[in-house]
Amino acid sequence: MLAVCAHPDDESFGLGAVLGALSDRGATTRVLCFTHGEASTLGETGRPLDEVRAEELSAAAVFLGVDEVTLLDYPDGHLEEVPLEELAQKVNEAVGPAEILLVFDEGGITGHPDHCAATAAALLAARRDELPVLAWAVPERVASVLNAEFGTSFLGRGDSEVDLVVTVDRGRQRQAIACHVSQSTDNPVLWRRLELLGSTESLRWLRLPVGVAEAREHVPPASPDSDGGES
Repeated sequence: MLAVCAHPDDESFGLGAVLGALSDRGATTRVLCFTHGEASTLGETGRPLDEVRAEELSAAAVFLGVDEVTLLDYPDGHLEEVPLEELAQKVNEAVGPAEILLVFDEGGITGHPDHCAATAAALLAARRDELPVLAWAVPERVASVLNAEFGTSFLGRGDSEVDLVVTVDRGRQRQAIACHVSQSTDNPVLWRRLELLGSTESLRWLRLPVGVAEAREHVPPASPDSDGGES
């Protein structure tokens, strides 16, 4: 699996539990990150933030069991200004033996333009390489609580929009998060989100695997006189 993200810490704060679970199951996982995250307003370090966050990403990858990290140097906060074709080409170059791409949900989870651009680039690259794309999503119930408590803009998904709910052990993720000291020390939204999610993560197919897509195409329509009840 190749995880495509915008900033150092996205792989841990967002995708960490899923990447950790895959690693525990013996999967080969890699991360492509477009920016060094130098525009963050968190974590005054006294050192150039781009250097600090690159080091944090490398350390976090070890705890997540990630086999390889590719960190590019596009401008943090301006990823949407880069031609999508160029970003997609970077994804294609990084795909290698990957059989699936992992991204943030459409809408960037919080509407962040960089997250949206990273996901759009992955989708374009996936169409070229005919790869499935799986997206990490936040349940609507969790998004609603976070938005009410913190005034955030999480974009939640209802049950009907979620394709997979996986049980996770957050041990690896929490160790990886701890590596991102500059971003996690004063981040109550992050900790509250993990509390609300508990031991599960929600995922959506943005581009279906071939077998699944074909199966869905052949599912017969519901009978007009069906009462919609479960069998």
